[in-house]
Amino acid sequence: MDTQPLIDFLLQFGDLNKHQTDLIKASVTERTYKAGDYFMEAGQVAREIAFTLDGIFRVCYYDNNGNEVTRYFLEEGTFMADMESYNCQLPGTSYVQSVTDSKVLILSKAVMDNLSQTIIIWDNIIHKITTKGMAQKVQRLSSMFPQDATERYISFLEKFPNLANRVPLQYIASYLGITKHSLSRIRKNIR
Repeated sequence: MDTQPLIDFLLQFGDLNKHQTDLIKASVTERTYKAGDYFMEAGQVAREIAFTLDGIFRVCYYDNNGNEVTRYFLEEGTFMADMESYNCQLPGTSYVQSVTDSKVLILSKAVMDNLSQTIIIWDNIIHKITTKGMAQKVQRLSSMFPQDATERYISFLEKFPNLANRVPLQYIASYLGITKHSLSRIRKNIR
């Protein structure tokens, strides 16, 4: 199990010594998902946090009309969890689905609690990661609102060049708030 990407990511947010990194490495478990599998479903209480080693996940929900809406994508080198569900132990409202075959490292709630009690700066590291993730999510969404569909797609290609060829068109269209047919037309027009 390759835990080094996780350790490298954590070290961006705080200094950890070898004993601490060894403890983290020994505490995580690896899990794989096939494309279409769910890491979490609406109605479940989040009891794990995952770090994506390989693959892409999407966070989605169903609107009042029963349409599936993709909120955002999570690629390699990112954490994923429904933080409200995890922190408050309430049922989540979103689905987290693997878009590609994926591999993640899992930190259970018990592991997170143990790391919090054992590593003095653990909570501070997690706070910094959470704050950065929330800021990125807000920035991603707010930058899309004043744009038309073509501008949103071009912006998506600029911000997420690795996703365009790895994510099915219907998920990208849903993320952009347009139909798959409209996205096909936009893609044809900008080539």
